[in-house]
Amino acid sequence: MADRYLSFTATAPGRFLTARLGLPQPAALSRWTAERPALEGHLLHLTAGGPSGLDLAPVLARTGLPTTTETAGAGPEAAGATAGTTGTTGFTGSAGTTRPAAVVLDATGVRDVDALAEVHAALHPVLRSVAASGRVVVLGAPLDARDHHQAAVQQALEGFVRSLGKEIGRGRTVNLVRLTDASAAESTLRFLLSPKSAYVSGQVIGVGAEAPDGPVDWVLPLSGRTALVTGGARGIGAAVAKTLARDGAHVVVLDVPQAEEDAHRVAARLGGSALTLDITAADAGERIAAELPDGLDVLIHNAGITRDRRLVNMPAERWSSVLDVNLASVLRTTDALLAKGALRTGGRIVATASIAGLAGNAGQTNYGASKAGVAGLVRSLAPRALAEHGVTVNAVAPGFIETRMTAAVPLFIREAGRRMNSLAQGGLPVDVAETTAWLAHPASGAVNGQVVRVCGQSLLGA
Repeated sequence: MADRYLSFTATAPGRFLTARLGLPQPAALSRWTAERPALEGHLLHLTAGGPSGLDLAPVLARTGLPTTTETAGAGPEAAGATAGTTGTTGFTGSAGTTRPAAVVLDATGVRDVDALAEVHAALHPVLRSVAASGRVVVLGAPLDARDHHQAAVQQALEGFVRSLGKEIGRGRTVNLVRLTDASAAESTLRFLLSPKSAYVSGQVIGVGAEAPDGPVDWVLPLSGRTALVTGGARGIGAAVAKTLARDGAHVVVLDVPQAEEDAHRVAARLGGSALTLDITAADAGERIAAELPDGLDVLIHNAGITRDRRLVNMPAERWSSVLDVNLASVLRTTDALLAKGALRTGGRIVATASIAGLAGNAGQTNYGASKAGVAGLVRSLAPRALAEHGVTVNAVAPGFIETRMTAAVPLFIREAGRRMNSLAQGGLPVDVAETTAWLAHPASGAVNGQVVRVCGQSLLGA
């Protein structure tokens, strides 16, 4: 269903009226297309807290954005060496200058409260100039358990980023990446500094030091790989299947027998294959492994249902059916496929959580429990799956996404759901799909055990 309010606020009368009434003024988001695969403008690279030792220049140069490097708090006249092909700086957007499409602030060297002032000094002069639908990415260091001063100020960056994301406006996003190795974070930085991350904001993403295995094809990263998407016949699942196929994967669209026609239609359109079975069956994992004797590289747990009702009015069947589809089947299938070695080394598991599981939602105790359980599965299994099978485990946690399910929500509840995030609009299935594709990327091996919200920085929950 079209967001008519978003369309209205894009008109001159809409801007005037909503401004006078103090209503949200969402900005149309710039998403990835084959014609516009990158942000338009240059990237400004700043540092706070002194040199960090990260070799960021070659990684930032490969984002496709001309990069200008400056020192914290310095004006345009202090512009230093550049990485890439830029020669232009300028923060005000006045004639003869360009607005930065993105800002990367390296704050990994911030170790005390005084150094936090450099974060302010670096970003304060430039934020107004960041282009609409632009990106701000703050780089932080892992918390040092031996140094409570460092841990305190690095944790402070999280509150800073989440707060900045709620005030920056104009479709711009703000995220924090904790890292120790720039090359291991390349896929993450490419994602966050691109239109593919349009609905991801206010997130804190931890990146380890796992280097990518071999050369990376950034155009078709999943070429030669097989991806299975459960619940792939419609909605978010179909969008995920389409995006993985765009990235070169052979996609197996799995859905229930009742959706067989839709599953085959989606698979045929993508040059993939369809598999129909009940994912809650005790032998679902074994049947998947038998259907894919050559193995699997990417497993996307997307299948899910809702059976909403307040707990006092909820029959046991409504509780158990949601827990069985959304959580128990994920646990059983994952265990079976790992035990059989069906997931090849370098494989990726991406499960679907929800902000309902992170923040709670009235009338969804069953759904919230199941999705919180997915987050628990990810955080517990991730280190063991990587150590024992060479497979990463992560989750996406969608917020309000425009689907047939949300279109059926009563008008005023639907409008509240759309506006209660920093971007003041609902996301699209492709937003979840792009985030899933980043986590499935062969170069994302250093991203493990993460639950990434795709919610426009929902005002509910952390």
